[in-house]
Amino acid sequence: MPSRFRLTRRSALALVAAGLAPRDLFGPGAAAAAGDTERHGLSVFGDLALPPDFAHFAYVNPDAPKGGEIALQVSATAGNQNFTTFNTLNMYILKGDGAAGLEGIFDTLMTGNGDEADTLYGLVARAVRISPDKNTYRFLLRKEARFHDGSPLTARDVVFSLNILRTKGHPIIRQPLRDVDAVEAEADDIVMVRLKPNHSREAALIVAGQPIFSAAYYAANPFDETTLKPPLGSSAYKVGAFDQGHYITYERVPDYWGRDLPVNRGQGNFDKIRFEYFSDRKVAFEAFKAGVFTFREEFTSAVWATGYDFAAAKDGRVKRETLPDESPMGTQGWFLNMRRDKFKDDRIREAVSLAFDFEWTNANIMYGVYARTTSFFQNSPMAATGKPSPEELKLLEPYRSDLPAAVFDDVYSPPVSDGSGQDRELLRRANELFSAAGCKRKGSALELPGGKPFEIEFLDFDGALEPHTAPFIKNLKLLGIEARYRVVDAAQYKRRTDAFDYDIVTSRFGFGLTPGEGMRGTFGSESAGMPGARNVSGISNKAVDALIEKALVADTREELTSICRAIDRILRAEHSWVPMWNKPNHLVAFWDIFDRPKRGPRYEMGVVSTWWYDADKAKRINFAGR
Repeated sequence: MPSRFRLTRRSALALVAAGLAPRDLFGPGAAAAAGDTERHGLSVFGDLALPPDFAHFAYVNPDAPKGGEIALQVSATAGNQNFTTFNTLNMYILKGDGAAGLEGIFDTLMTGNGDEADTLYGLVARAVRISPDKNTYRFLLRKEARFHDGSPLTARDVVFSLNILRTKGHPIIRQPLRDVDAVEAEADDIVMVRLKPNHSREAALIVAGQPIFSAAYYAANPFDETTLKPPLGSSAYKVGAFDQGHYITYERVPDYWGRDLPVNRGQGNFDKIRFEYFSDRKVAFEAFKAGVFTFREEFTSAVWATGYDFAAAKDGRVKRETLPDESPMGTQGWFLNMRRDKFKDDRIREAVSLAFDFEWTNANIMYGVYARTTSFFQNSPMAATGKPSPEELKLLEPYRSDLPAAVFDDVYSPPVSDGSGQDRELLRRANELFSAAGCKRKGSALELPGGKPFEIEFLDFDGALEPHTAPFIKNLKLLGIEARYRVVDAAQYKRRTDAFDYDIVTSRFGFGLTPGEGMRGTFGSESAGMPGARNVSGISNKAVDALIEKALVADTREELTSICRAIDRILRAEHSWVPMWNKPNHLVAFWDIFDRPKRGPRYEMGVVSTWWYDADKAKRINFAGR
């Protein structure tokens, strides 16, 4: 991504793709093997939008001033990161709670353009040479690349990084790298990556997007241990001051080796980027009002509608805006843990979902600003609609005997309630489904088929969703289920979710406009038993597995679209979740101390990467900050 400091809940591996169109662009350096194609970037399903000599990305101000600070709350996680605390400066292993923003201190072979959904352009690598069979990639490194201590960044560091991530990295990083067959340093500035035959379409881009570590540094510092020692990086920022569990600051590196590269011009404009941690969202909002942090993305509609009545917002010192986002909205919901016996039966799972009244919740708690989420590919062409197309039927037919009949009918969507908060018809249907699954009433309590009381715990790490969950729980209790909402501390939440020790948790994920490897980690059977994996429901379906494998090698976007729609049909028929809500934009508030380009990137906000501090504005509003 153009900004490695993320402001969304997207996965750290969200922008990965491959499938390359031949183009002869050989440049200086080692001789190319016969038939190899050299490119200045990697793209999915077509040519790169930008030429080899592009000056900068279209959404930046190449002359943006440097200086000042932006402070923000943690709103995105990757690897082992946690929203509410941190205890290690290593985010690339399963152990510990990694600090926010650590991904921003390491350069990568290539980086993304926020105007393109599925491309990478050269960063540490000035170009890549691709064999005719697209199994071998030689990345040609820039000889000027350096780590922060001045030591050269060479092919040996890239080889070390890819191999250590493949063997000791976090499971969600190791899994996408499994298509790598071998990595070798053919020279100080040439890295050869050989992929396995029939590798995923995006395998090369996954490789190109990985962080590059110093092999010399990790010869003296174990990679697979938690630590509060700042690691040696190579990007525009390095770790600055921090207080464990409270805040962490990143300082701009004035002599950063890559500051004038086209992919970096106009970006990395803040002298300091600071992440503030809060265990309670209400406390965080009060801190924002006091200027403890200066940029906030609002996720609570009630606060957006009624909370910005404080003095600084009224007199214009704090601005509110709605930033557009053309990327798919992602999927958010309550996910039922199908590893547990109580949720093995799809009729029980569907019955549980019928107890949630979205229409009442949206109108009474969320001020009507949201739409109901229905698909695992929400607001994208990959979302299934109506009955299966001929292309989808061809994909699904081999698995007909293993799939519910509903997969071959109109795709499942949550029913619309009467908005009363207690729709009797939907609750009656839920009761019938429980009965059909073998559940029985004992007085006012519902018992599971084996005779155990039906109990459900909603697990969370803060109480922000309690108002939304409470009416859901009330309806479950009307059906005889003893349901409760439990908030635990961040460390316990991570331990339990890593070990899949929960009934229901909330999660949000997305796959962008080109779903691929991320589906394997979220829906694949292998990930269902992998500690720390994103497969929170424990989805394990051989038809889904087979279709994911097809998706990873699809030759055209049309083919990929049909495959993803078929996957969506199967997953929606499984009722492994209770879908929540979405909106096609970002609600943001910020102290009026920033300026920014005339437009932002199409597929991300670009705040941390492209905005800059405006000293005159800060002086004008007499901003004192923290």
